[in-house]
Amino acid sequence: MRVWRVMGVLGMTAGLVLSGLTSTASAAPTPDDRCVPSPTTPLRQFRASWVASVVNIDWPSKTGLTAAQQQAELIGWLDDAVRQRHNAVILQVRPTADAFWPSTIEPWSQYLTGRQGGDPGYDPLAFAVAEAHKRNLELHAWFNPYRLSMGTNLNALVPTHPARQHPDWVVTYGGKLYYNPGIPAARKLVEDAIMDAVTRYDIDGVHFDDYFYPYPVAGQVFDDAATYAQYGAGFPTLAEWRRNNINLLIQEMQDRIKAAKPWVKFGISPFAVWRNKATDPEGSDTTAGVQTYDDLAADTRRWVREEWIDYIVPQVYWAGGFAPADYNKIVPWWAEQVRGTDVHLYIGEATYKVGTSTQSPDWSDPAELSDHLAFDSTIPEVKGNIYFSAKDVRADRLGATTLLNNTWYTRPALIPTMPSLDSRAPLPVHAVRSTQTTDGVQLTWRRTSADSTSYAVYRRELAGGDHCPDNDARNLIGTTRDTTYLDTTATPGKAYIYTVTALDRLANQSVPIPTVVLR
Repeated sequence: MRVWRVMGVLGMTAGLVLSGLTSTASAAPTPDDRCVPSPTTPLRQFRASWVASVVNIDWPSKTGLTAAQQQAELIGWLDDAVRQRHNAVILQVRPTADAFWPSTIEPWSQYLTGRQGGDPGYDPLAFAVAEAHKRNLELHAWFNPYRLSMGTNLNALVPTHPARQHPDWVVTYGGKLYYNPGIPAARKLVEDAIMDAVTRYDIDGVHFDDYFYPYPVAGQVFDDAATYAQYGAGFPTLAEWRRNNINLLIQEMQDRIKAAKPWVKFGISPFAVWRNKATDPEGSDTTAGVQTYDDLAADTRRWVREEWIDYIVPQVYWAGGFAPADYNKIVPWWAEQVRGTDVHLYIGEATYKVGTSTQSPDWSDPAELSDHLAFDSTIPEVKGNIYFSAKDVRADRLGATTLLNNTWYTRPALIPTMPSLDSRAPLPVHAVRSTQTTDGVQLTWRRTSADSTSYAVYRRELAGGDHCPDNDARNLIGTTRDTTYLDTTATPGKAYIYTVTALDRLANQSVPIPTVVLR
């Protein structure tokens, strides 16, 4: 075997191949303070934006675009994600009991063509998955469970819509239509509609937002008294029965997703206040006007404690220091809830408030979002952030997104692992080769095991004295789903050590395999 040795790769002596020559260097020195991971370049961090389709918030930008125009717009959002060094996208594909794919259960979404049931001429979800994966972005499909329509006219739905076939499942409330969560058959239909996408598409996650029972509307009643009378045996109050209905949805969805595809993650992004401390001593130190436990029948804390979900993204849409709901108090409260569980905590960020909200003066400060990430970096349980929404990230009002990216996203990041789902790393790659070209350094390798999904490429200077393990992203230059990578940033005249690792669907990482190039 043609082996030579270069000290310091991964903090140990590593075997390398270079032009068939054998060389030996002394063992690596003891890692020093330079090896302490930097909080600004974490190796693993979930980074994404929500791309909303309801009322054409983000994509498509309007109804009636051609298939090519819709595809071009979506590619634009995915390319934005790559430029921001995000590693996932949360794409809304079922905004109002409809579909962004040819569902076997529900009609095409009106937000594609302007007409519910109108065929857009292609499969948007299939296109989104393929294009996201081409860029090595996870694609989390976002579903709204119970919202039927943004209006109140049931007859405006296509005649074949399940709600038209079962009008007794429908509740009118707050100017919208909803499926009644207390009807078991309605709950099953919602689950079936979601599972149609899970089983047919290579999505990486199923994502719910904050809508379960609807937000309270003054002077209106969600009329489910008759349903409670029919199905509420064993529950002394309407509120307890409602919470159980949502609990069943969450439990059953997790069970069904994992039975079909154990690697598909299930995450929820609820309104961030479970209960105020004044309502419940175990609640957060907030005085929020909405409490999910009481108002939306969403016992979000229990979902974490029972590990019915894989990740939670509380929408902490307030500034630090905002007295009724202080970001710097809510995030630690959620960190306490996930501590000791297998549930990941990502934080939802209100990019849409930057430069527009008068809720507190902090939203006029370009550094507010960056301050959030600085605060989060001190809390180990926080494993990432998601931004609402994509158009506001792109708008970059006050330069806030640019500041955030230049401070916190200067390097790529791997998706955080979920050992509770799978902890076995794939086999390492083999036959790593490097070639100097006029465009940069071309790396190639071969896949060893079938469970390798993507690859990470690290680079360090051969003479740079960097003997640290790759426990942050300072040396991570890119990720890819191909077995080739072109480094266009290498400096002429410098010698580099490159290492390549394989990652599986859940981002478990193999041992690195190195190569050397004299640039």
